[in-house]
Amino acid sequence: MNRDTSIFVAGHRGLVGSAIVRALERQGYGNIIGRTRSELDLTVQADVRSFFEQEKPEVVVLAAAKVGGILANDSYPADFIHTNLQIQGNVIDSAYRSGASKLCFLGSSCIYPKHAPQPMHEDVLLTGPLEPTNEWYAIAKIAGIKMCQAYRKQYGFNAISLMPTNLYGPLDNFDLETSHVLPALIRRFHEAKQRRDDHVELWGTGTPRREFLFVDDLADAVCFLLENYESGEIINVGVGEDVAIAELAELVRDIVGFEGEIRYDATRPDGTPRKLMDVTRLSSLGWTAQTTLPEGIRQTYEWYVENVASQDL
Repeated sequence: MNRDTSIFVAGHRGLVGSAIVRALERQGYGNIIGRTRSELDLTVQADVRSFFEQEKPEVVVLAAAKVGGILANDSYPADFIHTNLQIQGNVIDSAYRSGASKLCFLGSSCIYPKHAPQPMHEDVLLTGPLEPTNEWYAIAKIAGIKMCQAYRKQYGFNAISLMPTNLYGPLDNFDLETSHVLPALIRRFHEAKQRRDDHVELWGTGTPRREFLFVDDLADAVCFLLENYESGEIINVGVGEDVAIAELAELVRDIVGFEGEIRYDATRPDGTPRKLMDVTRLSSLGWTAQTTLPEGIRQTYEWYVENVASQDL
């Protein structure tokens, strides 16, 4: 890669894609290609093939995906598996056929078994049952990994697969029906603060543990691995530390400034008991995350107040 390399970031307006574009621009890459969903529907094979034949990007970062939290995954399993399989199949195949020199596929920590040994090493993939509430999304992501590996094996296509842990940051989804836990907490506590509620009720017991990576750190890792990683073996991207949901909730409550009580509805699902990434493979290459969880939450909350909460007034 050089600073004139043409780079197509699929999903460039989303949480992950926009952060990757920012990181590439900071590092001096000036030939970045993006298409909105209205300009290019990645689920339509003919349109994707036509785009790649015309633009012929040298590097492809596949950050486009249909994503959501426990409720969304459990409610729309067909949408999650079908849409993601379509996007991945179209982009990976077209990137290879158009002569791209490298592709970076972004998976998810949910690909690992529900009861995988902690922290989760890359080698535990496909060694046990998945978490039922998001297995459809996980299976789609596993298929994407295997497609990258298959194209490498059969065609020598240089496709790498990164498995990020739970992500958050500016441009996150704060819709309470479809969001992940951290942005949902930010919105719940902010709105409770505005209403002067005396408590906020959260799903589950608060005991599950999760790892959180600020999206700009992920973007930095993507740039680093595009330049420094050539293996077909998957590689985890995380911070190597986790936090209980109850601890996370208290941290968000303090940053937002909500003074009420936190209550838990133990009749609601907790999801996977623990998801912590083993980041030995990544750290051995010389990369570590730089943003602390409190600082990342502060930046995310500031963005939410300025860009989302202000629009709801």
